[in-house]
Amino acid sequence: MLLLCQEASMAYRSTVQVIERANDTRQYYLICPAPLARALEIEKGESIDWVVEDKYTLVLKRTAGGGASRRLRRSRHGQ
Repeated sequence: MLLLCQEASMAYRSTVQVIERANDTRQYYLICPAPLARALEIEKGESIDWVVEDKYTLVLKRTAGGGASRRLRRSRHGQ
């Protein structure tokens, strides 16, 4: 899989990992390289929607309001 960010001219290759569970189910993992996550300002625990445009195009979209609710939870945790 080749991840592209056209605006910043960045490209990173990532390998799909598969975990096969005992009950014959599989879970697929796509790793986001750290430089790409930093460029996109992705934070731990952030919610991201996966949108399939076609067989070759997967679009990631941030969910609306995700950042504000994360900050709110952090501030409550510290009280």
